[in-house]
Amino acid sequence: MDLPCPEWVRHVEQKWTEMRSEETEGFCLLTDIDVIFSHGLSILGPEDLNTFSRISEKYSVKKSPERASEFRKQGNLSFKVKDYTVAALHYSKGVCNADKNTEELSLCYANRSAALFYHGLYRECLQDIQRSLEAGYPSHLQDKLRTRQAACLNQLRKPEKSNMPTTNHQTPPCQKSRNSTTCISHGVSVYFSPEKGRHILATENKPAGEVVLEDEAFCYVLIPSNKLNTETKKEGKTFDTEDRHCHHCLSQSLSFVPCPNCSYAQYCGESCQKDAWERWHQWECPIGADLLAIGVLGHLALRVALKAGLNEVQRVKKNASDFSQEDHVTCSSYKSDSPVKLSLGGHCREDSDHTNCYHGNSYMGIYSLLPHVAQHSPSSRFLLAITMAVLYRRLQGGPPPYMWASCKDEGVSGIWQPEMSMLGATALRHMMQLRCNAQALTAVRVKEESGMAVQSSSEIQIATAIFPVLSLLNHSCGPNTSISFTAGFQNDPLSQFGCSEGHIDHPESSHCGVTVTVRASKHLTAGQEILHCYGPHCSRMEVKKRQHHLLEQYFFHCNCQACLTDLSEGSQNAKENATPGLKCVKCEKPLQSRMDGYMCSLPSCGHQITSADVQNRLQGLQCLLDEAFHLMERERLDKALKILKSATSQANSILTETHPLQGELADATARVYATTGEWSLAVSHLKRSIVAVQAQFGEDSIELGRQLFKLAQLHFNAGDCGAALSVIPRAHTLLSLHCGPHCEELQELHEMERCLQGLL
Repeated sequence: MDLPCPEWVRHVEQKWTEMRSEETEGFCLLTDIDVIFSHGLSILGPEDLNTFSRISEKYSVKKSPERASEFRKQGNLSFKVKDYTVAALHYSKGVCNADKNTEELSLCYANRSAALFYHGLYRECLQDIQRSLEAGYPSHLQDKLRTRQAACLNQLRKPEKSNMPTTNHQTPPCQKSRNSTTCISHGVSVYFSPEKGRHILATENKPAGEVVLEDEAFCYVLIPSNKLNTETKKEGKTFDTEDRHCHHCLSQSLSFVPCPNCSYAQYCGESCQKDAWERWHQWECPIGADLLAIGVLGHLALRVALKAGLNEVQRVKKNASDFSQEDHVTCSSYKSDSPVKLSLGGHCREDSDHTNCYHGNSYMGIYSLLPHVAQHSPSSRFLLAITMAVLYRRLQGGPPPYMWASCKDEGVSGIWQPEMSMLGATALRHMMQLRCNAQALTAVRVKEESGMAVQSSSEIQIATAIFPVLSLLNHSCGPNTSISFTAGFQNDPLSQFGCSEGHIDHPESSHCGVTVTVRASKHLTAGQEILHCYGPHCSRMEVKKRQHHLLEQYFFHCNCQACLTDLSEGSQNAKENATPGLKCVKCEKPLQSRMDGYMCSLPSCGHQITSADVQNRLQGLQCLLDEAFHLMERERLDKALKILKSATSQANSILTETHPLQGELADATARVYATTGEWSLAVSHLKRSIVAVQAQFGEDSIELGRQLFKLAQLHFNAGDCGAALSVIPRAHTLLSLHCGPHCEELQELHEMERCLQGLL
């Protein structure tokens, strides 16, 4: 769980330990969230507010002309070596830190326009030129801006080539929520049972790859970097998600516009800037440092409450209160354990607390998610209550949000009425819910390594969101679904994460949001439950660790099929998990686990090795791999290759070819050989990597799909048409299965295949 910053956590923990026993015992008995919040508010003292103010000052989001100038200078250095992407990102940081209508701001815009010009982003370049002039760009320097402006216009007069991919992808018929993109496929329904609560079943057979659900996030918040690091990045090549993505629609861009009042928020254009301000940033901006201090989940919880508004929260709470006053029983009123189908928009049962109803994408869909009050430890509930209480007090330093303005005293404006404390209590409820219902929004990012013919990529977290319908999916460590995200101002088709770094014009008919697409990753039969992985996956984590993590984070003991299989005594899976890819250094037979180490599985050998020795060897190999990566980033390929060869030789003596570390070493070696143009060696090592990846993640995994994509790239670069065409179909199948038809890798495969077929 994403907690507030450590210093604030320590302060609240100290406050908890200093309370009298009768006070802590009384707090432990509180189960109503409104009462818990009111109690937190009542015991909040001046020393708490002063401590929080002192802590949040370290996360300052104030404008800084000095830092703006420093970022501009860093951008100039990158521009000189023709690294226009990094230059533009530095200039954007300068734009965010510069005060409005200053020469420093105009210089940052002007310099960024040059980087955008060399990037071929001519429209964005023109916008920056105009912004620079409006900010007061020095008159004696304007000639070069006018020259660049004319060059952009000349380029834009040339016929444009469309880069939009064509596709025959069709979204299946669905049950769609009003005013949202939430869509449940035909043949998929929401059910309720006392044992599982709400869950989602396939009511007819579904082939692998078919979309079963699309859901729009109710709210989301970009994940910030460590804001305590206030220095400019000396390396000049590392930028975090906050530097690359619009803070409102999450689109990637190189031409951000800043919030006029803080140095943190940045947007892909004026439309996002305006929309964000009207929705929530006008209230978040004055407490920006506080929000960074309390963490992403606290920020997201507040944003959900701000979006809902006083009237909607009161309506939802009144309905829940009316239901609770009826004479009724709870889940036991269901006469059997058989799942009951729920209809979208149908009336809740009279014995309902909304948790056994289906509400689609409405706020009720969020409110009805379980907050698990009793499962949070008393100290955890105390931390969340005090944190939300102090945040509520900080909000009261400004006018109340208009969605929370009281209607009782229409003549009184800008006054926080007593009932508005419901804002803090509502945010507290959502923060408790988010522990089990927050969803990480992920994207694949290619590492910035100049000169690498086949670059490495990794999945990174962009933002944290809450989805009302996705949250109804139960967990499995071996799920039968895969998910992908789309973000930005969306039309049809949806814009895939990471598809563009240019600015996107937002049509009036589009809307800002994040959508998750859930696809069947395996064939689903009618009556089968649709399952999603909450994080701990059977291919990435040992069963005991998975179960511990799920119990600690999500409050349930996992008994999914993958866990039962791994735990079954004498199963082949259990043996493999005990000794994943380890072999005897003497006879090369697999090792078997023992209490204090490992023993060769061949009785006549009997060689033994301690667990500590195995861990030391694996750590040594990992250190060598990390050192090689560092050298590759600095383009010292000869030294990197020498280290990789040494590490591979050591690995071959103790690891089988299917061990994950063998796969990583082979992949890194393939990248080095590809960069030096030794294609056959690169292919040979990448194939070794594919063996390990397939063993770890499975033959239908997205990880295997991405490795096959790289193999197709190598064959293509080597000019081996037949080999490339033989790999492309399998890579295409796996990428389509997990990512859908709009992912960037698929478009590159289409282009590659078209080019190769033209050569045959």
